[in-house]
Amino acid sequence: MKKIAVMTLVLGSLLGTVAHSETCLTTKELVALDAQYEKALQVGDVKFLDRLLAPEFYWVHNLASHKEKKKDLLARVQKPEEQPKERRSHDITPQRLGNTVVLQGLSSVDKWNSDGKTFRTSRYQFMRTYVEEKGECKLLAVQTMKVWSSEGD
Repeated sequence: MKKIAVMTLVLGSLLGTVAHSETCLTTKELVALDAQYEKALQVGDVKFLDRLLAPEFYWVHNLASHKEKKKDLLARVQKPEEQPKERRSHDITPQRLGNTVVLQGLSSVDKWNSDGKTFRTSRYQFMRTYVEEKGECKLLAVQTMKVWSSEGD
């Protein structure tokens, strides 16, 4: 009977390790998911964003100049004038605690100028908080701070 209890403990421990290693919060998978998030913002992919963003999603923009909830972001990204030429993240570092990972890094955003031919670039420091819930990664919160712009502001 004791052997069965020990084997059950060992097996349970191994299964927990396997389940944990298959999490969506691994660095490789999460960085790939985050790149999909950037692309979805760029092209206005509301369907993807609706699945990814937690119902409680909240984004604090540069110096708290603008704050968005999920419904506000989904409405904004559909507007053609809000869809940038390109978005890309780099220098990403994950920090994990339990079922939560905060990605921090830099995001460069190219936006079209009013002439429709030229563009300006802004670089932002970001923190994005992902939480695993029921086997799915959800983006819970974003905070961004502009650190550079080709406009000189």
